[in-house]
Amino acid sequence: MVPVLFHVGSVPVRTHEFFTLVGVIAGVIVLVIESRRRGMFDRRLLWLTLGALVGGAIGARLGVAGRYLVADPSPSVAGAFVEGGKTILGGLAGAYVGVLLAKRLIGHRGHTGDLFVPAVAIAMAIGRVGCFLTEQVGTPTSLPWGISVSPDVASRIPMCPTCAPGIGMHPSFLYEIAFHAVMFALVLTWLRPRARVPGELFTIYLVAYAIFRFAVEFVRGNEVLVAGLTGPQVFLLVTGPLLALRFLAGRRTVRVAVVPVEEM
Repeated sequence: MVPVLFHVGSVPVRTHEFFTLVGVIAGVIVLVIESRRRGMFDRRLLWLTLGALVGGAIGARLGVAGRYLVADPSPSVAGAFVEGGKTILGGLAGAYVGVLLAKRLIGHRGHTGDLFVPAVAIAMAIGRVGCFLTEQVGTPTSLPWGISVSPDVASRIPMCPTCAPGIGMHPSFLYEIAFHAVMFALVLTWLRPRARVPGELFTIYLVAYAIFRFAVEFVRGNEVLVAGLTGPQVFLLVTGPLLALRFLAGRRTVRVAVVPVEEM
């Protein structure tokens, strides 16, 4: 566990925040490159990016606000943002809402979801490195790539009842880093040329992540909420089918649009 990555003079640079910042910077760079490649660069994208960052920051904390309110005897708004924790699923949902609100405020009516996909994928891959170095590892495993920690490290990892010397654990965050890195490569080399309607690439990415995240939760070690499922899995049971329906609706739109061309 590496809560502090390095110091700038006497100021500690926290690992999680450092990799989050690097991920955001990389994501913005990729967004600009992608928008220029598609001929869709617009300075208003910077406002949409700001909306995504603000919405993501709020959503990430709102996603675990209930747990904070229960655990803290004297909760406060400031405490919720500083000590309440964060959830990436809440962050993604908040970022989506933030972009929608920003579009309304600046009068942007174009489709931008597909532009954000490679940016989000690379930002997630980099940001999760900070999670891997600072948070709970995963559930016990006998697989050869299981990670075990020293007694000192085990005592410093929050909410990790399975962290004990000699016990191999699933490197769940490494699985997620690999997922986003692979999706980033697939989007740029294979999926992007095959997306046929605006927003399809964005939906494919979200559906793929929803399926992956639901599966990886079984080895993540998060607290079970109900019926053997964690909070993120319950959230995905509700939102996952909605994403799948959105994807199918988009494919249906393509088929309907193609019919008159074929008949001609």
